Amino acid sequence: MNCKCPAPTPEDPELKTIINTYRNRPEQLIAALLAVQRHYGYLPEKAMRALARELNVPFSKVYGVATFYSQFRLKPCGRHLISVCLGTACQVRGGEGIYRRLKRELGVKLGGTTPDGRFTLETVSCVGACSMAPVVVIDEDTHGRLTPEKALSLLKKYE
Repeated sequence: MNCKCPAPTPEDPELKTIINTYRNRPEQLIAALLAVQRHYGYLPEKAMRALARELNVPFSKVYGVATFYSQFRLKPCGRHLISVCLGTACQVRGGEGIYRRLKRELGVKLGGTTPDGRFTLETVSCVGACSMAPVVVIDEDTHGRLTPEKALSLLKKYE
């Protein structure tokens, strides 16, 4: 996922379309949140409040769902999302070392974004590419059989 962050406004035609699609359908809350996140790259509070109103659910429920599921993010992310796999195969083959090195070199914490807005760093439990372990996914590009040094050199390909 390449993160994008247009500003949420009441006039945003895409947000209006999403709201109209899910209006008065509280059972579709997760689908509505996914649509909002696809549009913004994260879940802005203003958009979540608008969904709560139009789906007829309390904001606390919308926020609760958004914070319960790990695929939702509440803060904008960088232009490029780096996901370091820490599933068993990747962990055994050095995934943790790759994560620590990227974290140190980028100067961010888990889930953090570099000051220039270029990268957001996260860990994931499994990307389903165990035969290529250790694996790092940048945006939608999967890179395997990495070392910390190879992982760092990959970053040069992403503006």
